[in-house]
Amino acid sequence: MMAKPEDFFFYGLDKPGNTSNPLGSMVTAVNVQQIPGLNTLGISLARIDFAPKGLNPPHTHPRGTEILVVLEGCLYVGFVTSNPENRLFTKKLYKGDVFVFPQGLIHFQQNVGDGDAVALAALSSQNPGVITIANAVFGAKPPISDDLLAKAFQVDKKVCKNPMTAKPEDFFFYGLDKPGNTSNPLGSMVTAVNVQQIPGLNTLGISLARIDFAPKGLNPPHTHPRATEILVVLEGCLYVGFVTSNPENRLFTKKLYKGDVFVFPQGLIHFQQNVGEEEAVALAALSSQNPGVITIANAVFGEKPPVNDDLLAKAFQIDKKVIDELQSAFWMDNNN
Repeated sequence: MMAKPEDFFFYGLDKPGNTSNPLGSMVTAVNVQQIPGLNTLGISLARIDFAPKGLNPPHTHPRGTEILVVLEGCLYVGFVTSNPENRLFTKKLYKGDVFVFPQGLIHFQQNVGDGDAVALAALSSQNPGVITIANAVFGAKPPISDDLLAKAFQVDKKVCKNPMTAKPEDFFFYGLDKPGNTSNPLGSMVTAVNVQQIPGLNTLGISLARIDFAPKGLNPPHTHPRATEILVVLEGCLYVGFVTSNPENRLFTKKLYKGDVFVFPQGLIHFQQNVGEEEAVALAALSSQNPGVITIANAVFGEKPPVNDDLLAKAFQIDKKVIDELQSAFWMDNNN
């Protein structure tokens, strides 16, 4: 009875955003914060303005798929798939062209023309959230441990099986009592038990993972684009945390001991590190039969083909030589 027409209205999306900043871009969001009437309706908009060579840097939307149309100019856009492929999909878009960025995947847009560019994006959530990778990883408040970051930076749907051919083995997996091999640069190993290992999980919206840690081992900053994770420590002591979406990029951390439980919300960048002197083990449940995993270092610096080094140098505001060095490194995937 208290709703009014203004709750469903926003004006000014015809006005250009101010692109006089180091990135040369500005996103004007129109979501439930601006239009209260969008609450529960599962959709929102954003206008993206670009100066010449301007960049909307690598970022994710943890709660929304984005569909973008170019209104003016020429954009080079792309997204990176989840581990282990970290495959880069790119396209040059012109006025009237449309491109889709799947929920939770790291993506970017850059104006490669000589004039200003404008795009309009629709997102499949009234509150899609945005996590700019550089801000979340290197601008978290309080900052993520530099030792942790130093160590870190070294989706398909399955077709349902015919029920008449299903068998008990389709709902069974053995060997989760066996430790994963942590003799790698990260000192950790994730053993996933999802729909790839248990076909009977298809459509059921849940899966497991065992995470083994050598002393000081790290499960590096990563996201699960399709799932929230709830983790329990079985042995040892872990330092864990996640970073909220822009603009706060707030870091939530906790030291966990045997029997402690912690939640990592869907799509947010998070990590776990063994801070004890002994080996550690954790068990995680995830709210999808195919949660996906995107290791930030691998996706940004180890994708195939590589993202343009000029683009990354601008996104991270560092020298291009540093980007080239990072892209030439070997990026360890600790997911089994």
